[in-house]
Amino acid sequence: MVNEKQMTIINLAVRLILAAIFIYAAIGKIINPALFAREIDNYRLLPWLLVSLLAASLPWVELGCGLLLIAGRWLRPAALILIALNVVFILAMASALLRGLNINCGCFSLGEKGSQVGLLRIVEDLVFLGMAVWVYWKGERNIK
Repeated sequence: MVNEKQMTIINLAVRLILAAIFIYAAIGKIINPALFAREIDNYRLLPWLLVSLLAASLPWVELGCGLLLIAGRWLRPAALILIALNVVFILAMASALLRGLNINCGCFSLGEKGSQVGLLRIVEDLVFLGMAVWVYWKGERNIK
């Protein structure tokens, strides 16, 4: 059985790992929004205006949520946003996979360095989704 101190450590670890993942994911997209817009457009799901708006705003949302998780502030809203983002990412990748699109996911590295959309990326996002759900339900209970 996990005691309260161990649970506090687990909650903190999950929160900080999730924060690091989303901060890391945001940085390359913030640096090169035009390339990120092309990665989003490759999914063929949205009109260009929405692609452009998403490319300009999504990385900042990821960065903000990551920073909130590190700060231990507004954990539930930040986690809820990350839950929603991960659900959208999973659905977009599943759609691309089912349609046979051979594209980069636009997750962490952009362009030629990027990871291909595939089952591994979907499983990875399912793990991130689980972590965000964990933070949503457990994270604030151990913040003093």
